[in-house]
Amino acid sequence: MEKLRFALFGTGFWSRFQLYGWLETGGVECVAVYNRTRSKAEAFAQEFGITAVYDDPAALLEKERLDFVDICTAVETHAALTAMAAQRGLPIVCQKPLATSLAEAKQMVAACHAAGVPLFVNENWRWQHPIRQFKHILEAGRIGKPFRARIDMISGFPVFKNQPFLADLEQFILTDLGSHTLDLARCLFGEAHTLYCQTHRVHPNIKGEDVATILMHMGEDVSVLVEMAYAENYLEREAFPQTFIFVEGSQGSLKLGVDFWIRETTADGTHARRYPPPRYHWADPAYDVVHSSIVPCQADILSGLRGGHTETNGDDNLKTVQLVFASYQSAAQRQVITDLTGF
Repeated sequence: MEKLRFALFGTGFWSRFQLYGWLETGGVECVAVYNRTRSKAEAFAQEFGITAVYDDPAALLEKERLDFVDICTAVETHAALTAMAAQRGLPIVCQKPLATSLAEAKQMVAACHAAGVPLFVNENWRWQHPIRQFKHILEAGRIGKPFRARIDMISGFPVFKNQPFLADLEQFILTDLGSHTLDLARCLFGEAHTLYCQTHRVHPNIKGEDVATILMHMGEDVSVLVEMAYAENYLEREAFPQTFIFVEGSQGSLKLGVDFWIRETTADGTHARRYPPPRYHWADPAYDVVHSSIVPCQADILSGLRGGHTETNGDDNLKTVQLVFASYQSAAQRQVITDLTGF
């Protein structure tokens, strides 16, 4: 099958791993890169053997023969780049968070519908190997009907050192990490009916929030608590960037804990098995479980680009964006959001 030709917009911290993920997935070829700072695009292109380099996105779209574009730039550029690609009839893969506001996200999805082109979101968190195994075990139903769950991603990791621009965001952890964890909650438990959120800013030198706690009523009567933090405080054991999940059901419990151990407890006792992520030579060991999840996520998107089903399309991710901005409103008003359809 002929490889799909694509252009990568953005050559920053995450773009390198995104491109390696595509190379690992196979079936695609990156033929051009764009960055507003041409020297950065040239260095990136030389590293990966890409011949076409641009600092003008319109020129790239005009000159290159493409099957799709992959947008891995700052969130404030997503809408404009999506509109430019959609106008040219190109399918779009976009990094999360999708947009700077729910209204902007809706406009992006609507523009792609109007142009008749698919929009996919590179939402890889739900594709982490231990999380995927957890989902399979949960759906097997041995712990009965879930009624309460907790999703934790709490870390003292110095995330601002690798990505210093995060310190300047007016909205930080809910858009950056909440886009992942709220999407995971939807993946495991269905849609939210009500939501209540509290946020904190622990770092004194950042603009946004670095701690958030969200309680939702989801799916078929499940209470779901989502906790996230990049407070860079002192923890007994640092497990960045592992996500921990605990689910109580009518006939048992299921836990994803430290070092990728999943423990299922029922009347038969506790059964434990470790599900470590696959190891890739290009992955940063500090982000291993996250970087490895790019591969199955992009394999799923490639299926969509070839006409199959994809989990993380624009319409689906819009529901996650809805929860992110409902969380900001709940925290600002200190109120429970009971009508999520209004977002």
